[in-house]
Amino acid sequence: MAGKVTFDRDRCKGCELCALVCPKHIIVMDADATNRKGYHPATVRDEDAEKCTGCASCAKMCPDSIITVERS
Repeated sequence: MAGKVTFDRDRCKGCELCALVCPKHIIVMDADATNRKGYHPATVRDEDAEKCTGCASCAKMCPDSIITVERS
């Protein structure tokens, strides 16, 4: 089963909890972007997007519920 992860980048605090729990290690903090809160938001690199299994560990861990996981 494949998954797709999306983030509400403007609400992300850059806590990195999602990156720490991702079993595929595909979530990173976007060092090239800063959101309106002044943090580097979480993202999935384009080359890693297809590795997502849709486990939703990241969404469960997020303290601000900014992550959406879709399974196909």
